[in-house]
Amino acid sequence: MGASRSSGTTDELGPDEDPGGGPPGCSPDPGPPAGEGEAPGEPPGSELLAALLDGMDAALCAFDAAGTVTHWNREAERVLGWTAHEAVGRAGFAGWAVRRADADEVRARLMSAMDAPGRQVHEFALLRKDGGRVLVRTQSAGVRGADGKPAGVYCAFSEVHAQIDLERAIALSEALLEDVSWGVVLVDVDLRPTVVNAYASRALGGGRTALLGRPLGELVVQGVEELEAALHHVLAEGAPTAPAELWVTLRTAEGERRRCWRSGFLRLASPLTEEPVPLGMGWLFRDVTAAKFAEQEADRLRFRTSQLHRAARTASECEDPMEAATTLLDFALAGFADHVLVDLVAGDPTAGGGLVRTAGTPTDGPGPCLPVAGGSIPVRYGPGHPALQAVERTGSVRTSAGAGASEGPAWATERRWPGDAAHALCTVLRSRGRTLGALTFLRAANRAAFERPDAAYAETVAARVAGAVDLAQVTAGT
Repeated sequence: MGASRSSGTTDELGPDEDPGGGPPGCSPDPGPPAGEGEAPGEPPGSELLAALLDGMDAALCAFDAAGTVTHWNREAERVLGWTAHEAVGRAGFAGWAVRRADADEVRARLMSAMDAPGRQVHEFALLRKDGGRVLVRTQSAGVRGADGKPAGVYCAFSEVHAQIDLERAIALSEALLEDVSWGVVLVDVDLRPTVVNAYASRALGGGRTALLGRPLGELVVQGVEELEAALHHVLAEGAPTAPAELWVTLRTAEGERRRCWRSGFLRLASPLTEEPVPLGMGWLFRDVTAAKFAEQEADRLRFRTSQLHRAARTASECEDPMEAATTLLDFALAGFADHVLVDLVAGDPTAGGGLVRTAGTPTDGPGPCLPVAGGSIPVRYGPGHPALQAVERTGSVRTSAGAGASEGPAWATERRWPGDAAHALCTVLRSRGRTLGALTFLRAANRAAFERPDAAYAETVAARVAGAVDLAQVTAGT
Protein backbone atom coordinates (compact mmCIF):
# COMPACT_ATOMS: atom_id res chain seq x y z
CA MET A 1 0.00 0.00 0.00
CA GLY A 2 1.65 3.23 -1.14
CA ALA A 3 1.90 6.18 1.23
CA SER A 4 -0.58 9.03 0.72
CA ARG A 5 -0.03 12.53 2.07
CA SER A 6 -2.44 15.42 2.34
CA SER A 7 -0.49 17.27 -0.35
CA GLY A 8 -1.45 14.59 -2.81
CA THR A 9 2.13 13.30 -3.24
CA THR A 10 3.05 9.63 -2.91
CA ASP A 11 6.28 7.73 -2.45
CA GLU A 12 8.25 7.98 -5.68
CA LEU A 13 10.37 5.30 -7.22
CA GLY A 14 13.99 6.27 -7.57
CA PRO A 15 15.60 6.44 -11.00
CA ASP A 16 17.50 3.23 -10.36
CA GLU A 17 14.61 1.28 -8.85
CA ASP A 18 12.89 -1.37 -10.91
CA PRO A 19 9.15 -1.69 -10.29
CA GLY A 20 8.64 -4.47 -12.77
CA GLY A 21 11.82 -6.47 -12.83
CA GLY A 22 13.48 -4.79 -15.87
CA PRO A 23 16.93 -3.28 -16.16
CA PRO A 24 17.83 -0.49 -13.79
CA GLY A 25 16.38 2.85 -14.80
CA CYS A 26 13.86 1.24 -17.14
CA SER A 27 10.19 0.62 -16.63
CA PRO A 28 8.08 -1.85 -18.62
CA ASP A 29 5.23 0.67 -18.50
CA PRO A 30 6.52 4.21 -18.77
CA GLY A 31 2.96 5.61 -18.48
CA PRO A 32 1.40 8.43 -20.48
CA PRO A 33 3.44 11.45 -21.40
CA ALA A 34 3.80 14.22 -18.85
CA GLY A 35 0.80 16.54 -18.84
CA GLU A 36 -1.53 13.81 -20.10
CA GLY A 37 -1.74 11.64 -16.98
CA GLU A 38 0.38 10.91 -13.94
CA ALA A 39 3.80 12.47 -13.63
CA PRO A 40 6.63 10.26 -14.84
CA GLY A 41 7.86 7.95 -12.16
CA GLU A 42 4.64 7.88 -10.08
CA PRO A 43 2.51 4.73 -9.80
CA PRO A 44 -0.56 4.85 -12.09
CA GLY A 45 -3.62 6.24 -10.30
CA SER A 46 -1.68 7.56 -7.28
CA GLU A 47 -2.77 11.18 -7.87
CA LEU A 48 -6.39 10.13 -8.24
CA LEU A 49 -6.16 8.02 -5.08
CA ALA A 50 -4.64 10.91 -3.12
CA ALA A 51 -7.32 13.31 -4.37
CA LEU A 52 -10.10 10.90 -3.43
CA LEU A 53 -8.70 10.35 0.04
CA ASP A 54 -8.17 14.05 0.70
CA GLY A 55 -11.67 14.90 -0.54
CA MET A 56 -13.37 12.60 1.93
CA ASP A 57 -15.45 14.13 4.73
CA ALA A 58 -14.29 11.44 7.17
CA ALA A 59 -10.83 11.18 8.63
CA LEU A 60 -9.06 8.14 7.18
CA CYS A 61 -5.83 6.36 7.82
CA ALA A 62 -4.52 2.96 6.74
CA PHE A 63 -1.96 0.47 8.05
CA ASP A 64 -0.06 -2.28 6.32
CA ALA A 65 0.12 -5.79 7.72
CA ALA A 66 2.94 -4.76 10.06
CA GLY A 67 0.94 -1.88 11.51
CA THR A 68 2.80 0.94 9.73
CA VAL A 69 0.77 3.99 8.75
CA THR A 70 0.49 4.11 4.96
CA HIS A 71 -2.29 6.66 4.32
CA TRP A 72 -3.38 9.84 6.13
CA ASN A 73 -5.87 12.28 4.61
CA ARG A 74 -6.63 15.94 5.21
CA GLU A 75 -9.57 15.32 7.54
CA ALA A 76 -7.33 13.18 9.79
CA GLU A 77 -4.89 16.08 9.84
CA ARG A 78 -7.70 18.49 10.79
CA VAL A 79 -8.94 16.30 13.65
CA LEU A 80 -5.56 15.43 15.21
CA GLY A 81 -3.25 18.16 13.89
CA TRP A 82 -0.63 15.71 12.58
CA THR A 83 0.24 16.19 8.91
CA ALA A 84 0.56 13.32 6.44
CA HIS A 85 4.30 13.91 6.31
CA GLU A 86 4.48 13.42 10.07
CA ALA A 87 2.11 10.44 10.19
CA VAL A 88 2.92 8.24 7.20
CA GLY A 89 5.66 5.71 7.95
CA ARG A 90 5.17 5.61 11.72
CA ALA A 91 4.67 2.26 13.42
CA GLY A 92 1.14 2.52 14.72
CA PHE A 93 -0.10 5.30 17.01
CA ALA A 94 2.22 4.60 19.95
CA GLY A 95 3.84 7.64 21.49
CA TRP A 96 2.38 10.28 19.20
CA ALA A 97 -1.33 9.76 18.52
CA VAL A 98 -2.02 7.47 21.50
CA ARG A 99 -0.59 7.37 25.01
CA ARG A 100 2.02 4.65 25.37
CA ALA A 101 -0.05 3.04 28.13
CA ASP A 102 -2.97 2.59 25.71
CA ALA A 103 -0.93 1.89 22.55
CA ASP A 104 -0.89 -1.91 22.74
CA GLU A 105 -4.64 -2.15 23.33
CA VAL A 106 -5.45 0.29 20.53
CA ARG A 107 -3.10 -1.49 18.11
CA ALA A 108 -4.58 -4.89 18.94
CA ARG A 109 -8.15 -3.72 18.48
CA LEU A 110 -7.37 -1.96 15.19
CA MET A 111 -5.31 -4.75 13.66
CA SER A 112 -7.88 -7.38 14.70
CA ALA A 113 -10.05 -6.07 11.87
CA MET A 114 -7.53 -7.48 9.36
CA ASP A 115 -8.70 -11.05 10.03
CA ALA A 116 -12.31 -10.34 11.05
CA PRO A 117 -15.18 -10.20 8.54
CA GLY A 118 -17.03 -6.93 7.99
CA ARG A 119 -16.38 -3.69 9.85
CA GLN A 120 -15.57 -3.15 13.49
CA VAL A 121 -16.58 -0.08 15.50
CA HIS A 122 -14.48 1.17 18.41
CA GLU A 123 -14.03 4.31 20.46
CA PHE A 124 -10.55 5.53 21.38
CA ALA A 125 -9.02 8.54 23.07
CA LEU A 126 -6.39 9.84 20.64
CA LEU A 127 -3.80 12.56 21.16
CA ARG A 128 -3.73 15.78 19.21
CA LYS A 129 -0.47 17.32 18.15
CA ASP A 130 -0.95 20.12 20.69
CA GLY A 131 -1.22 17.55 23.50
CA GLY A 132 -4.98 17.59 23.88
CA ARG A 133 -7.06 14.43 23.85
CA VAL A 134 -10.01 13.79 21.59
CA LEU A 135 -12.47 10.91 21.77
CA VAL A 136 -13.05 9.38 18.33
CA ARG A 137 -15.29 6.66 16.97
CA THR A 138 -13.59 4.41 14.43
CA GLN A 139 -14.79 2.02 11.78
CA SER A 140 -12.05 -0.34 10.66
CA ALA A 141 -11.96 -3.17 8.14
CA GLY A 142 -9.32 -5.44 6.68
CA VAL A 143 -7.69 -4.99 3.27
CA ARG A 144 -6.88 -7.98 1.09
CA GLY A 145 -4.02 -8.17 -1.34
CA ALA A 146 -4.12 -9.46 -4.90
CA ASP A 147 -3.47 -12.96 -3.59
CA GLY A 148 -6.45 -12.71 -1.23
CA LYS A 149 -4.33 -12.64 1.90
CA PRO A 150 -4.67 -9.93 4.60
CA ALA A 151 -2.58 -6.95 3.57
CA GLY A 152 -3.54 -4.31 6.10
CA VAL A 153 -6.33 -2.32 7.71
CA TYR A 154 -8.07 0.92 6.83
CA CYS A 155 -9.65 3.01 9.57
CA ALA A 156 -12.18 5.84 9.19
CA PHE A 157 -12.74 7.93 12.30
CA SER A 158 -14.52 11.08 13.47
CA GLU A 159 -14.91 12.94 16.72
CA VAL A 160 -17.53 11.30 18.89
CA HIS A 161 -19.50 14.49 19.44
CA ALA A 162 -19.69 15.07 15.68
CA GLN A 163 -20.82 11.48 15.16
CA ILE A 164 -23.41 11.82 17.91
CA ASP A 165 -24.66 15.06 16.37
CA LEU A 166 -25.04 13.30 13.04
CA GLU A 167 -26.85 10.36 14.62
CA ARG A 168 -29.16 12.73 16.48
CA ALA A 169 -29.95 14.59 13.26
CA ILE A 170 -30.75 11.32 11.49
CA ALA A 171 -32.81 10.07 14.43
CA LEU A 172 -34.71 13.37 14.56
CA SER A 173 -35.51 13.30 10.86
CA GLU A 174 -36.69 9.70 11.07
CA ALA A 175 -38.82 10.45 14.13
CA LEU A 176 -40.42 13.47 12.46
CA LEU A 177 -41.37 11.39 9.48
CA GLU A 178 -43.09 8.78 11.62
CA ASP A 179 -46.47 9.13 13.34
CA VAL A 180 -45.88 12.25 15.44
CA SER A 181 -48.51 14.75 16.64
CA TRP A 182 -47.98 17.19 13.77
CA GLY A 183 -47.75 16.95 10.02
CA VAL A 184 -44.41 16.96 8.21
CA VAL A 185 -44.23 17.35 4.44
CA LEU A 186 -41.04 17.70 2.42
CA VAL A 187 -41.75 19.68 -0.75
CA ASP A 188 -39.42 19.92 -3.74
CA VAL A 189 -38.65 23.13 -5.64
CA ASP A 190 -41.63 22.40 -7.93
CA LEU A 191 -43.91 22.49 -4.86
CA ARG A 192 -44.73 18.79 -5.04
CA PRO A 193 -44.66 16.58 -1.91
CA THR A 194 -41.71 14.18 -1.80
CA VAL A 195 -42.07 12.83 1.76
CA VAL A 196 -45.27 12.83 3.85
CA ASN A 197 -45.59 11.52 7.39
CA ALA A 198 -48.65 9.70 8.75
CA TYR A 199 -50.24 12.79 10.37
CA ALA A 200 -49.95 14.81 7.15
CA SER A 201 -51.34 11.99 5.03
CA ARG A 202 -54.44 11.82 7.26
CA ALA A 203 -54.83 15.61 7.19
CA LEU A 204 -54.51 15.74 3.40
CA GLY A 205 -56.86 12.81 2.93
CA GLY A 206 -54.66 10.29 1.14
CA GLY A 207 -52.06 7.58 1.54
CA ARG A 208 -48.42 8.44 2.19
CA THR A 209 -47.31 7.18 -1.21
CA ALA A 210 -50.40 8.30 -3.12
CA LEU A 211 -49.71 11.96 -2.24
CA LEU A 212 -46.14 12.00 -3.52
CA GLY A 213 -45.45 14.02 -6.66
CA ARG A 214 -48.99 15.40 -6.92
CA PRO A 215 -49.58 19.17 -7.27
CA LEU A 216 -50.94 20.76 -4.11
CA GLY A 217 -53.89 22.06 -6.13
CA GLU A 218 -55.16 18.48 -6.45
CA LEU A 219 -55.29 18.14 -2.68
CA VAL A 220 -56.49 21.59 -1.59
CA VAL A 221 -59.66 23.07 -3.15
CA GLN A 222 -59.39 26.56 -1.64
CA GLY A 223 -56.41 28.22 -0.01
CA VAL A 224 -53.79 26.59 -2.24
CA GLU A 225 -52.70 30.01 -3.55
CA GLU A 226 -51.81 31.18 -0.04
CA LEU A 227 -49.99 27.92 0.68
CA GLU A 228 -47.96 28.05 -2.53
CA ALA A 229 -47.18 31.74 -1.96
CA ALA A 230 -45.78 30.86 1.48
CA LEU A 231 -43.65 28.08 0.01
CA HIS A 232 -42.33 30.36 -2.76
CA HIS A 233 -41.42 32.97 -0.14
CA VAL A 234 -39.52 30.39 1.90
CA LEU A 235 -37.65 29.20 -1.18
CA ALA A 236 -36.65 32.75 -2.13
CA GLU A 237 -36.25 34.52 1.21
CA GLY A 238 -35.96 31.85 3.88
CA ALA A 239 -38.17 30.69 6.71
CA PRO A 240 -40.58 33.19 8.35
CA THR A 241 -39.95 34.16 11.95
CA ALA A 242 -43.33 33.00 13.26
CA PRO A 243 -45.86 30.27 12.41
CA ALA A 244 -48.60 31.15 9.95
CA GLU A 245 -52.25 30.12 10.14
CA LEU A 246 -53.62 29.00 6.79
CA TRP A 247 -57.31 28.31 6.14
CA VAL A 248 -57.85 25.69 3.44
CA THR A 249 -60.73 23.68 2.05
CA LEU A 250 -59.98 20.01 1.37
CA ARG A 251 -61.71 17.63 -0.99
CA THR A 252 -62.51 14.40 0.86
CA ALA A 253 -64.71 11.36 0.32
CA GLU A 254 -67.28 12.92 2.66
CA GLY A 255 -67.24 16.20 0.72
CA GLU A 256 -65.39 19.46 1.16
CA ARG A 257 -64.28 20.48 4.64
CA ARG A 258 -62.63 23.65 5.87
CA ARG A 259 -59.57 23.38 8.07
CA CYS A 260 -57.08 25.73 9.73
CA TRP A 261 -53.43 24.67 9.78
CA ARG A 262 -50.84 26.41 11.96
CA SER A 263 -47.78 26.06 9.76
CA GLY A 264 -44.03 26.53 10.02
CA PHE A 265 -41.64 26.38 7.08
CA LEU A 266 -37.95 25.57 6.61
CA ARG A 267 -35.75 25.99 3.57
CA LEU A 268 -33.67 22.89 2.88
CA ALA A 269 -30.21 23.16 1.31
CA SER A 270 -27.65 20.50 0.50
CA PRO A 271 -24.82 20.26 3.08
CA LEU A 272 -22.51 18.68 0.49
CA THR A 273 -21.88 21.79 -1.58
CA GLU A 274 -19.97 24.98 -0.89
CA GLU A 275 -22.80 27.14 -2.22
CA PRO A 276 -26.22 26.33 -0.74
CA VAL A 277 -28.21 24.39 -3.31
CA PRO A 278 -31.97 24.38 -2.56
CA LEU A 279 -33.45 20.95 -2.08
CA GLY A 280 -36.95 22.23 -1.35
CA MET A 281 -38.85 23.10 1.80
CA GLY A 282 -39.91 21.45 4.98
CA TRP A 283 -43.52 22.18 5.92
CA LEU A 284 -44.64 21.40 9.48
CA PHE A 285 -48.24 21.98 10.52
CA ARG A 286 -50.90 21.17 13.07
CA ASP A 287 -54.65 21.15 12.59
CA VAL A 288 -55.99 23.84 14.94
CA THR A 289 -59.47 24.04 13.43
CA ALA A 290 -61.26 23.05 16.62
CA ALA A 291 -59.29 25.59 18.66
CA LYS A 292 -59.93 28.36 16.10
CA PHE A 293 -63.65 27.60 16.02
CA ALA A 294 -63.69 27.69 19.83
CA GLU A 295 -61.89 31.04 19.81
CA GLN A 296 -64.30 32.43 17.23
CA GLU A 297 -67.29 31.19 19.17
CA ALA A 298 -65.93 32.71 22.39
CA ASP A 299 -65.31 36.05 20.65
CA ARG A 300 -68.78 35.96 19.10
CA LEU A 301 -70.42 35.14 22.43
CA ARG A 302 -68.47 37.90 24.17
CA PHE A 303 -69.52 40.43 21.53
CA ARG A 304 -73.17 39.41 21.58
CA THR A 305 -73.30 39.53 25.36
CA SER A 306 -71.84 43.02 25.25
CA GLN A 307 -74.40 44.06 22.62
CA LEU A 308 -77.29 42.74 24.70
CA HIS A 309 -75.98 44.61 27.73
CA ARG A 310 -75.66 47.86 25.81
CA ALA A 311 -79.09 47.36 24.19
CA ALA A 312 -80.78 46.78 27.56
CA ARG A 313 -79.27 49.96 29.03
CA THR A 314 -80.23 52.03 25.99
CA ALA A 315 -83.76 50.58 25.77
CA SER A 316 -84.36 51.32 29.46
CA GLU A 317 -84.08 55.04 28.67
CA CYS A 318 -86.80 54.92 25.97
CA GLU A 319 -90.23 56.24 26.99
CA ASP A 320 -92.00 54.49 24.09
CA PRO A 321 -91.96 50.67 24.47
CA MET A 322 -91.93 50.19 20.65
CA GLU A 323 -88.93 52.47 20.42
CA ALA A 324 -87.27 50.28 23.03
CA ALA A 325 -88.09 47.20 20.90
CA THR A 326 -86.57 48.67 17.74
CA THR A 327 -83.52 49.87 19.73
CA LEU A 328 -82.96 46.31 20.96
CA LEU A 329 -83.08 45.09 17.35
CA ASP A 330 -80.62 47.72 16.13
CA PHE A 331 -78.03 46.48 18.62
CA ALA A 332 -78.81 42.84 17.81
CA LEU A 333 -78.28 43.36 14.06
CA ALA A 334 -74.60 44.37 14.44
CA GLY A 335 -72.51 41.49 13.05
CA PHE A 336 -75.51 39.16 13.14
CA ALA A 337 -77.83 39.89 10.20
CA ASP A 338 -78.51 42.37 7.39
CA HIS A 339 -82.26 42.80 7.84
CA VAL A 340 -84.83 42.29 10.56
CA LEU A 341 -88.65 42.21 10.28
CA VAL A 342 -91.25 42.38 13.05
CA ASP A 343 -94.59 40.77 12.21
CA LEU A 344 -97.27 40.88 14.91
CA VAL A 345 -100.50 38.94 15.21
CA ALA A 346 -103.43 41.10 14.11
CA GLY A 347 -106.08 41.73 16.75
CA ASP A 348 -106.24 39.54 19.83
CA PRO A 349 -103.14 37.35 19.99
CA THR A 350 -105.15 34.54 21.58
CA ALA A 351 -107.48 34.46 18.54
CA GLY A 352 -104.73 33.42 16.13
CA GLY A 353 -105.18 36.20 13.59
CA GLY A 354 -102.94 36.90 10.59
CA LEU A 355 -99.60 38.67 10.74
CA VAL A 356 -99.04 42.34 9.97
CA ARG A 357 -95.70 44.06 9.31
CA THR A 358 -95.12 46.40 12.25
CA ALA A 359 -91.43 47.32 12.00
CA GLY A 360 -88.37 46.49 9.95
CA THR A 361 -85.18 47.67 8.31
CA PRO A 362 -85.14 49.22 4.80
CA THR A 363 -85.53 46.70 1.98
CA ASP A 364 -83.15 48.47 -0.40
CA GLY A 365 -80.12 48.70 1.86
CA PRO A 366 -78.83 48.74 5.41
CA GLY A 367 -80.49 51.00 7.94
CA PRO A 368 -82.08 51.15 11.41
CA CYS A 369 -85.16 49.22 12.38
CA LEU A 370 -88.14 51.60 12.32
CA PRO A 371 -91.91 51.24 12.72
CA VAL A 372 -93.82 50.93 9.45
CA ALA A 373 -94.91 54.39 8.27
CA GLY A 374 -98.67 54.90 8.28
CA GLY A 375 -99.50 51.96 10.52
CA SER A 376 -99.19 48.19 10.29
CA ILE A 377 -99.48 46.48 6.88
CA PRO A 378 -100.89 42.94 6.54
CA VAL A 379 -98.41 40.54 5.00
CA ARG A 380 -99.57 37.92 2.56
CA TYR A 381 -97.50 34.98 3.68
CA GLY A 382 -98.33 31.78 1.82
CA PRO A 383 -98.95 28.45 3.49
CA GLY A 384 -95.80 26.96 4.97
CA HIS A 385 -94.03 30.31 5.24
CA PRO A 386 -91.15 30.15 7.78
CA ALA A 387 -92.64 32.98 9.88
CA LEU A 388 -95.99 31.13 10.08
CA GLN A 389 -94.17 27.90 10.96
CA ALA A 390 -92.34 29.68 13.80
CA VAL A 391 -95.68 30.94 15.16
CA GLU A 392 -97.27 27.51 14.89
CA ARG A 393 -94.33 25.70 16.50
CA THR A 394 -93.64 28.47 19.02
CA GLY A 395 -89.98 28.03 18.16
CA SER A 396 -87.36 28.92 15.57
CA VAL A 397 -87.12 28.03 11.87
CA ARG A 398 -83.96 28.32 9.74
CA THR A 399 -83.97 28.27 5.95
CA SER A 400 -81.78 29.25 2.98
CA ALA A 401 -82.12 29.76 -0.75
CA GLY A 402 -80.74 27.23 -3.23
CA ALA A 403 -77.26 27.39 -4.75
CA GLY A 404 -78.42 28.82 -8.09
CA ALA A 405 -77.46 32.44 -8.82
CA SER A 406 -80.96 33.34 -10.06
CA GLU A 407 -82.81 31.46 -7.36
CA GLY A 408 -81.98 33.89 -4.53
CA PRO A 409 -84.01 36.98 -5.61
CA ALA A 410 -87.01 34.87 -6.67
CA TRP A 411 -86.81 32.90 -3.44
CA ALA A 412 -86.79 36.09 -1.35
CA THR A 413 -89.54 37.80 -3.36
CA GLU A 414 -91.82 34.78 -3.07
CA ARG A 415 -91.52 34.98 0.72
CA ARG A 416 -92.08 38.78 0.84
CA TRP A 417 -88.50 39.48 1.94
CA PRO A 418 -85.90 41.95 0.58
CA GLY A 419 -84.41 40.78 -2.73
CA ASP A 420 -80.86 40.29 -1.42
CA ALA A 421 -81.96 37.87 1.32
CA ALA A 422 -80.53 34.36 0.99
CA HIS A 423 -80.64 33.05 4.58
CA ALA A 424 -83.48 33.47 7.07
CA LEU A 425 -84.06 32.80 10.76
CA CYS A 426 -87.62 33.18 12.05
CA THR A 427 -88.43 32.95 15.75
CA VAL A 428 -91.61 33.48 17.72
CA LEU A 429 -92.39 36.49 19.93
CA ARG A 430 -94.00 35.32 23.19
CA SER A 431 -94.82 37.18 26.40
CA ARG A 432 -96.95 36.21 29.39
CA GLY A 433 -97.77 32.87 27.77
CA ARG A 434 -99.12 34.45 24.58
CA THR A 435 -97.81 34.46 21.03
CA LEU A 436 -97.42 38.06 19.88
CA GLY A 437 -95.96 37.46 16.43
CA ALA A 438 -92.74 36.50 14.65
CA LEU A 439 -89.27 38.03 14.40
CA THR A 440 -87.32 37.43 11.18
CA PHE A 441 -83.55 37.93 10.71
CA LEU A 442 -82.18 37.87 7.14
CA ARG A 443 -78.67 37.55 5.71
CA ALA A 444 -77.38 38.19 2.19
CA ALA A 445 -75.84 35.51 -0.01
CA ASN A 446 -72.27 36.58 0.82
CA ARG A 447 -72.73 35.50 4.43
CA ALA A 448 -72.96 32.09 6.03
CA ALA A 449 -76.30 30.47 6.79
CA PHE A 450 -77.74 30.70 10.29
CA GLU A 451 -76.68 27.94 12.65
CA ARG A 452 -77.98 26.58 15.93
CA PRO A 453 -76.03 29.05 18.14
CA ASP A 454 -77.51 31.86 16.02
CA ALA A 455 -81.00 30.56 16.77
CA ALA A 456 -80.28 30.62 20.51
CA TYR A 457 -79.13 34.23 20.28
CA ALA A 458 -82.18 35.19 18.20
CA GLU A 459 -84.48 33.63 20.78
CA THR A 460 -82.79 35.67 23.55
CA VAL A 461 -83.31 38.86 21.54
CA ALA A 462 -86.91 37.86 20.74
CA ALA A 463 -87.72 37.39 24.44
CA ARG A 464 -86.62 40.95 25.21
CA VAL A 465 -88.36 42.39 22.15
CA ALA A 466 -91.56 40.52 23.03
CA GLY A 467 -91.54 42.09 26.49
CA ALA A 468 -91.26 45.58 25.01
CA VAL A 469 -94.00 44.85 22.39
CA ASP A 470 -96.30 43.46 25.09
CA LEU A 471 -95.79 46.58 27.16
CA ALA A 472 -96.53 48.74 24.12
CA GLN A 473 -99.78 46.86 23.49
CA VAL A 474 -100.84 47.10 27.12
CA THR A 475 -100.02 50.79 27.19
CA ALA A 476 -101.97 51.41 23.98
CA GLY A 477 -105.03 49.58 25.36
CA THR A 478 -105.28 51.63 28.55
